[in-house]
Amino acid sequence: MFHVIDEHFFVPLASPNKVVYWECICKLFSVMDHQLSFGVERDVLVEELQYYFEQTQAAELAGEDVEGKPARDKANWMLRKLETYGWIDIETDKSYVQRVNFKEYAVKIIKTLLEIAEGKQIEYQGYIYTIYSLVRSATDNPGIVLLSIVENTDMLITGLKNLSSSIKHYIDELTRYKTPAEIMNVLFNDYIENIVDKAYHRLLTSDNVSKFRPEIIERLESKSRSSAYIEKASAELAGIREIPVSEAEELVYHYIHQVIDAFQNMDDILSEINRKNTQYQRAAINRAKFYLIGGEDVRGQIKEILSGMNDVINRENMDLGGIYRIEFMDELVRIYSAAVLDEKSMYTPIEGKKSFEPEAISDEEPDLEFRNEKMRRMLEKLAKVLNPEKVNRYVEKQLKDRSNMLASELPLANTDDFVKMIYIRLYGQRKNMKYRIVVKEDVEKAGFRFTDFEIQRKERV
Repeated sequence: MFHVIDEHFFVPLASPNKVVYWECICKLFSVMDHQLSFGVERDVLVEELQYYFEQTQAAELAGEDVEGKPARDKANWMLRKLETYGWIDIETDKSYVQRVNFKEYAVKIIKTLLEIAEGKQIEYQGYIYTIYSLVRSATDNPGIVLLSIVENTDMLITGLKNLSSSIKHYIDELTRYKTPAEIMNVLFNDYIENIVDKAYHRLLTSDNVSKFRPEIIERLESKSRSSAYIEKASAELAGIREIPVSEAEELVYHYIHQVIDAFQNMDDILSEINRKNTQYQRAAINRAKFYLIGGEDVRGQIKEILSGMNDVINRENMDLGGIYRIEFMDELVRIYSAAVLDEKSMYTPIEGKKSFEPEAISDEEPDLEFRNEKMRRMLEKLAKVLNPEKVNRYVEKQLKDRSNMLASELPLANTDDFVKMIYIRLYGQRKNMKYRIVVKEDVEKAGFRFTDFEIQRKERV
């Protein structure tokens, strides 16, 4: 790679003054991007950087030999540094005017970094529709079209894998959040906005692969059986890649089957995305419910113990083994490890034969009152378990004859009511629900502070 990119290229973005370097690079790129080419007179760029360094909000150049010098000196110094690090070229034309050009690889890297900074999302439908249009087109350049199909397929698959990785990143990051409010905020704002609304939801609706996949695969298989297409595409590909026609023919078959395999195996990636999305939502809800649980039962007491241990460990920056140094642990239970000393410690001695004496079977009547009480508690616990069907029925019951209502209008007398509201917000993204949601402003009700949302009844088709 460093035969193409200067080995010092990434030094500015890893230096203590990385903010200044990046802001100056963005300034230069913005000026050059509006020109017919990336070449601009040096004096124009010096004036642009001089104006930047004159601003009070400009970051300081710490530890450099131009610290404290005039803004124009800093501007000229910055251009020299970027040239040294391989970001730009400075050349002199026939009129003895110096022109500054970004290196070709620098332009690509800057655009990629800007897309990352802006949080730009992949438009899956753009890639899918491009592939769909290319396989259906009648063209005199089948080799070039095939290369475009392969390129767009690769970007589509890469985008889907990135989406899957993004969801995994959110799952891993979930343990950072310590309160129900933080967990709900990252779920309903950050995760919903950046993953569900921008990418995942479109992937299930407008960008759905299934609408185009059958015809794409059918047409590619038809092309692979067409000797005329293979011959023409091979000849064109041989000229583009400067390889023998026989080798190009193998490459054509390889590309066609590569694209077909990608679309046929795409269900595995989509299933993994669905699985991770469900896993993330379940993990977020379970973690929030854990922090909301309280009471005198065993589960509530264990929760309080674990929460107390977690607070002490975080406050004193202990590692996981530090629980033995927490004072109140001595009064609870000692956690220790045990190991097998040697192979003889697992030996079980032979006890010999014993006579079997059957025990008498008691003829006691079951305690019906105790059994009914246990059944009642079990049914009561099961009734509280929420699923999409129960949430649908609950929303229908609350809407009654209305077509819409605000979440803040729902009953909110206790934690169970708040959990129901969370599930309504969560399941509102699903296609099979009988309602949809529209996010509103933050509200506070009955001691709960949350982002209000409108519940709209879907029209029956």
